[in-house]
Amino acid sequence: MPAKSSALAPLYGNCLFRSDERVTVHDYVARELIDHELRWKRGRPDVAMYKGQASRMQVYLLRYGAEVEVTPQPFDDFALVHTSLTGAAEIESDAHRIELAEGRTAVLAPRQRLRLRWYPGTEQLIVKVPHALLRDVAGSEEDQPLGLPPGFMFARAHGAQWSLLLQSLLNVTTMPGAPGAAGMSRAWLEHFERNLALFLLTHQPDGLPAGAPIAGPGGVAQMEAAGEAPLRDGGDGRLAALMEYMEARLCAPITLEDLARAAGSSVRTLNQLCHRHYGVTPMDLLRNLRLDAVHARLRLHPELSITETALAFGFGHPGRFAQYYQARFNELPRQTQARHRDHD
Repeated sequence: MPAKSSALAPLYGNCLFRSDERVTVHDYVARELIDHELRWKRGRPDVAMYKGQASRMQVYLLRYGAEVEVTPQPFDDFALVHTSLTGAAEIESDAHRIELAEGRTAVLAPRQRLRLRWYPGTEQLIVKVPHALLRDVAGSEEDQPLGLPPGFMFARAHGAQWSLLLQSLLNVTTMPGAPGAAGMSRAWLEHFERNLALFLLTHQPDGLPAGAPIAGPGGVAQMEAAGEAPLRDGGDGRLAALMEYMEARLCAPITLEDLARAAGSSVRTLNQLCHRHYGVTPMDLLRNLRLDAVHARLRLHPELSITETALAFGFGHPGRFAQYYQARFNELPRQTQARHRDHD
């Protein structure tokens, strides 16, 4: 969903505030979302916050302009769904680390600690989903665990589906005024919100447990866990599963056997698929994804240590890393940093 898409027109019609002064920003954001610690990094503040109100969900478009680090207070009565419209962010939700690239969507339901680092120029579309709504849909009691992981990123296909649902939500959101204005049925809107909540519950990494009830009229008795057998029916599906596995574990040790298991194939078959579709081995494909991640990190954050950044993405030998990097981007890491320092 592009940042300037016509689908965002309802949000642009309800601007909560705009400011280029750091002092006034915290209170506005805390009032709408949750109290938090806000640390300003590099870049010029250019803050704007827009809001859409449905029945039980709120949708926000937020940008800071500058790079910021946000540490919210624990929140236990709602989850947040972040879609990066432009730019990128690093997220730590409890022990889960997420690299939220442009165009990707993450679901955040931390139990202990959340820290977000927004790079300069980042714009996020944020949906605030009450736990009460999720419990209604899942048919769980208030004292039962909700079951959402502290943080996870939608698979690419699921992220695209979420964007379509979100566009529909924005289209039926009326601002200003209460939901149900302009002839919109409140009952229909609430039913639509329940479908969005159901989407979140059934597209988390493990989905809903088999046989878990889905409350409400028209509910489905059983849902398959996302990312299992249906993805592995053909070559494209196996490669989709492989890519999702690698992207979720760019900073973790991975073996060729791990990749084959993730794709649901033998090592030999996976090698054939990767050569056929990408022209490289599975491990070369993983290395290229990690190089791309380092390249993006150094472009967005040119003052970082090259060695530490390379180590964070699994490159333990500085000399070989530099060779791989230059072969892929036709420049050395320090040259990437220098170009983007000049642009700051």
